[in-house]
Amino acid sequence: MSMTADVLIEALPYIRRFSNRRIVIKYGGAAMERESLIHSVMEDIVLIKYVGMRPIVIHGGGPKVSEWMDKVGKEPEFVEGLRVTDSETLEIAEMVLAGNINKGIVASINQHGGQAIGLCGKDANIIVAEKHTPNISDDEGNETVVDIGYVGNIIGVNTRPIITLDEAGYIPVIAPNGIGVDGQTYNINADTLAGEIASALQAEKLIILTDIFGICKETEDPSTLLPTVLVRDIDGLIESGVITGGMIPKIGACKTALHGGVSKAHIIDGRIPHSILLELLTEEGIGTEIIR
Repeated sequence: MSMTADVLIEALPYIRRFSNRRIVIKYGGAAMERESLIHSVMEDIVLIKYVGMRPIVIHGGGPKVSEWMDKVGKEPEFVEGLRVTDSETLEIAEMVLAGNINKGIVASINQHGGQAIGLCGKDANIIVAEKHTPNISDDEGNETVVDIGYVGNIIGVNTRPIITLDEAGYIPVIAPNGIGVDGQTYNINADTLAGEIASALQAEKLIILTDIFGICKETEDPSTLLPTVLVRDIDGLIESGVITGGMIPKIGACKTALHGGVSKAHIIDGRIPHSILLELLTEEGIGTEIIR
C-alpha cells in the first residue's frame, strides 16, 4: 500500500468518529498572519466540513488591533493576558475584529470552497456580558481589584443563530465581543469566547491554535511537551509557572469547555501547516490534549 493510501486509511476511523460532530476551532496567532498558513487553515476547515464534521470558527486578532492602536498613538496594555480596553480601544477592536478580520476569514473560507457566514457576539445577543474586574495578587498575596475598562465576562450564550447556520450547512465565523443587558458593548477574550461557545454547544472538541508547541514544562522546548494534561492538574501548572500570561485564558477556555461536556480540548501549534488535520485525523496528533 502506498504511503498516501496509508495516511487516508489512518484518517478513516477519525472521520467516522467525528462525522456530524461540532468542532469549535479558535483561530489566532501566526496562522492568521502568514499567507501560507492562512491557506492551510482554510483548507483544513473546508476539508473537515466536506467529510462530515461541523466546524465553528472563533477568531482573535490581537496583533492587528494593536497595530491599529499604534496608528492612532495608543499603547496596548494587558492584565493577565486581557487587553485593557477604554472606549477608543473598544471602537478600534470592534472595527478590526468584527469588520476587517471577520469578513477576511469568511471570504477566505468561501474562496477555498466552503460556505461561511460571519457573526459577532452582538448578533442576536449570541454573547451577553457584564463588566469584568479582575483581582490581581502582588508578591505578598494581597489582592487588588483592577479596572481594565470594557472587557466582558460572559453571562449568557444564545446558540440558536449558530445552530441555525450550522444545520443549514454554513460555517459560522464569530468575532469576539458581546453585549451587556444595558446595551454596552464589551470586548471579549477570543479564547474565553471559544470555551463558552464550545460548552454551550456541547461540541465534540475545542481546538485552540497557538504559536507554541503546546503546554511545555520548559517554554519553547518541544522535548518537554506534555501531550496530555488532566483538568485537575491545571491549577498546579499555573502555580508552578508552566502556564503563564496569554496561556492562562487559553487553558481557562479548555476548562470551561470540558466542564460543559466537551469531550476533549486541544492546544496545538498553528505554525505547523495543516495542524488541524494532524490533530484530528492522525493517531499521534500534535500539541497538548486536555481531558477530564
